[in-house]
Amino acid sequence: MKILKIIGLLLLVVFIIAQFFGPEKNDGDIASVGAFFTDTNPPEDVRIILKTACIDCHSNYTRYPWYNNITPVNYWLAGHIDHGTEHFNISKWNDYSDKKKDHKLDELIEMVEAKEMPLPSYTWTHGDAKLTPKQIDAVISWAKTVRLKYVFLKEPQ
Repeated sequence: MKILKIIGLLLLVVFIIAQFFGPEKNDGDIASVGAFFTDTNPPEDVRIILKTACIDCHSNYTRYPWYNNITPVNYWLAGHIDHGTEHFNISKWNDYSDKKKDHKLDELIEMVEAKEMPLPSYTWTHGDAKLTPKQIDAVISWAKTVRLKYVFLKEPQ
């Protein structure tokens, strides 16, 4: 029993020390998504969906929940954000070619249609990000319409 108390105390000390360390935050400016919204011109309902369900993990601006201050949760969240921005970063929209923009919108359609986005682990704590069938249809319809713009602008193969 004495060994369990020592192990428990050591784990507590490690946990407390770990709280002084954490990953870099994705705390850019919300204005960084402006070019995406200007270029794709989503209707207001889709704009709200994107802000609620997508921007935290797919832009350079993240609204962090209170529990992001707890290590190791903050590393887990940082991993999700890094993974999300690696695949699609709304803040870098102007850096994408027309062909890549079309491809990103195609992926967005696939992921939302398959209900793979937003991630279930995100919607557990962000209930307002869980998309209804009507919201899914609105996002898909908007993305398909926007894709038409890039299909005709794509650079030659």
